Amino acid sequence: MISTNIEFRTHTLANGLQLIAECNPEAYSTGIAFHVATGSRDESSEISGVSHFLEHMAFKGTPTRTAEDVNRELDEIGSQSNAFTSQEQTVYFCCVLPEYQLVALELLSDIMRPRLRESDFNTEKQVILEEIAKYAEQPPFGALDKALARHFDQHPLAKSVLGTTESVSRLTRQQMQDYFDRQYSANNITLVMAGNIQFDQVVEQLEDHCSAWSRHDVRRETKRAAASDTASDLHAIRKDSAQQQYIIQIANGPAAQDPDRIAGRLMTTIFGDDNNSRLFWELIDTGKAEYASLESHEFQGTGIFLNYMCCQPDQTVDLMEQYNRIISEFHAQGVSQQELETAQAKVCSHVVLRSERPANRMFSIGNNWIQRGTYETTREAMSQIEAVTVQDIDQLLQQYPLTPATSVAIGPKFPGTETL
Repeated sequence: MISTNIEFRTHTLANGLQLIAECNPEAYSTGIAFHVATGSRDESSEISGVSHFLEHMAFKGTPTRTAEDVNRELDEIGSQSNAFTSQEQTVYFCCVLPEYQLVALELLSDIMRPRLRESDFNTEKQVILEEIAKYAEQPPFGALDKALARHFDQHPLAKSVLGTTESVSRLTRQQMQDYFDRQYSANNITLVMAGNIQFDQVVEQLEDHCSAWSRHDVRRETKRAAASDTASDLHAIRKDSAQQQYIIQIANGPAAQDPDRIAGRLMTTIFGDDNNSRLFWELIDTGKAEYASLESHEFQGTGIFLNYMCCQPDQTVDLMEQYNRIISEFHAQGVSQQELETAQAKVCSHVVLRSERPANRMFSIGNNWIQRGTYETTREAMSQIEAVTVQDIDQLLQQYPLTPATSVAIGPKFPGTETL
């Protein structure tokens, strides 16, 4: 049962920093996260990877704490904490028992203003370069970044979150500092909380610790991606160390603000969920592919449908032919009412089960607020899913066909490949 004692509250500091909180006095934990509206799409080519690099640097110490202090104090309150960087956000979070929420908030607030020492910068740069090299040498060998780069081309979303070996190697501490001063502006940051929250005390502490944070004019280009010029070809790359063939395909889809994104999520569940979907029964259950899925990814201003498949190298051509056949039939036949109802039940169940943990609600609330500027209860999210019709999905497929798509294949052999 969804709790009826939940209250959504907000507060905005004079410098523009926002606090949004879903307060549930019945919860046994508290989720806390600073969402910074900056990521790889906000970087120039010269500083590609700086958002992710800066995320690492935030844990290297502050003017009042060493890196050891940060890690020790997080452990002392039993915090489950981490951070991540995406194309559009950098998020610093922790989940604690309610009695530690103010201690955790003070610590996270301190982390949000890191010292950025030159010695730490130089040390961590090597860690980032090793991470880039590791990513390139592990399956699927950077296939997703290569597909995104080809699909988006000159669009800001073409940039890798990690950056490149060249861009990270050239990056200076001053460039990072300049980026931090601009992008970590108070009005570009939202504190998101969920669970058992002492809201008034949180507001008081936030005013004490964050009201002096500077404010700048931060803007993001959010144009819709154009149709890709690479959508009709397969870019094949040979990787002799690969044991399997990895295939990524990308087609344009709804943006984060588009109402038909809900239909998009249900469509991908029907077509490419990891169980009981068209791709599962046609490709995985029959042994033609080890893995095959279709997912929707929504960004501000644009979105994509992402297909990922993995198979034995000698099955690649047959798998691609089978996949194209399944897409053609899917577009021609559409979806049945039974398929839609099954997908709705699966997605609604996922939403409800995730909402039982404050940490999960924290991420859901934060993403919805950052992308659309709205708060959505679990019940409202379910209602939107249940309202989608078969006709909605038919219209979605007409507007966003799954083929042609930008395609990248990486494996040990494939006709006409270039060597990686």
